[in-house]
Amino acid sequence: MNNIREGYKQTEVGLIPNDWDFDLLEKYWTVTDCKHITAKFIPNGFPIASITEVQSLFVNLTTSMQTTPEYYLKLIEGNRKPLFGDLIFSRNATVGEVAQVAEWHPPFAMGQDVCLLRKRKANYSTVYLQTLIKSPIVRRQLDKLLVGSTFKRVNIEQIRNFSIPFPSHTEQTAIANALSDADALISSLEKLIAKKRNIKQGAMQKLLQPKEGWEVKRLGEVAKIVRGASPRPIEDPKWFDENSLIGWVRISDVTKSVKVLTETTQKLSDLGIQSSRYVEKDNLIMSICATVGRPILTHLNVCIHDGFVVFRNPEVEVEYLYYLLSFIEKDWSKNGQTGSQMNLNTTLINTTEIPIPPTKKEQATIATILSDMDAEIMALEIKLEKYKRVKLGMMQNLLTGKLRLV
Repeated sequence: MNNIREGYKQTEVGLIPNDWDFDLLEKYWTVTDCKHITAKFIPNGFPIASITEVQSLFVNLTTSMQTTPEYYLKLIEGNRKPLFGDLIFSRNATVGEVAQVAEWHPPFAMGQDVCLLRKRKANYSTVYLQTLIKSPIVRRQLDKLLVGSTFKRVNIEQIRNFSIPFPSHTEQTAIANALSDADALISSLEKLIAKKRNIKQGAMQKLLQPKEGWEVKRLGEVAKIVRGASPRPIEDPKWFDENSLIGWVRISDVTKSVKVLTETTQKLSDLGIQSSRYVEKDNLIMSICATVGRPILTHLNVCIHDGFVVFRNPEVEVEYLYYLLSFIEKDWSKNGQTGSQMNLNTTLINTTEIPIPPTKKEQATIATILSDMDAEIMALEIKLEKYKRVKLGMMQNLLTGKLRLV
């Protein structure tokens, strides 16, 4: 039984419209390797784009190495000078990252581990190919090439042999414009989120700065700081059994969460352990190992190991204390103990001084202002993730011709 949709044909990358071409990349774009020479670097000269410079939409030469005029001429020999409309492709380490060469770029050369893609016809769309390379259509081909490889690398011939669907020039442009609009929307939202974060940081600086009438106390004076316990095998469970659903907090749980811990990746029953350091929900904990000084509010009952401390019975509003610890998080690393990884000792935490408003009402007001800012940022981040999913769906539908724009 033939299940192929009418007007479509089966290819290596799935169903595509009958009027689309399908062939190897080299039919449509040339692929030229970098010049395999070691350039001489100087403070001010011609920029060189290697794998670090092709991690964004356009080649980023902001912090690139620079070379002499003599080496620049050597590096661009054999039609290797990047021109407007070209793409620079990373074929080592961050394999598959690809960036556009724009009209506003100064003259620059390719460095090591990248290659140059150049359209064979002027009306081919650079954005279309860049999007296609970043899509699952090409990513799946790359994954197959890299299976089992200790060093992530592809060669020029493999790049030339990417199988790609190729619509008409008009439809390429339509697809590229639609996806560019989606990118612009995502980019504008990312900038707005960054702006809101900067505003929040400024607000924290102003709100948490000591004022007349405030007290300065040590953390150990405002809360009992208790370190977590090392895991032990289950022998004589007291408050849970081998089927316990109590969460076991890992550093990664705190790292990926923002303000509130609502779930853990492991349960005690998964590990066959017990811990004497039980933390009831609605408490404040802080990591003291690896990601030092990262506070988080617990909204579920958990157990913590010795990479955390819990602030028991705080005399200040717990949410105010959370924001204060968030504000000084960056300072812990200056005084932490170093070894295989950074860590804090409880003596340092206990003796750290913090500013405290005189009343819990004022503490709560500050916490509410910052919490409202967090809520606004979180809502924007949720919207951003939604837009990214929408764009991914657009890519899947547009790049296979399931959705036609012409």
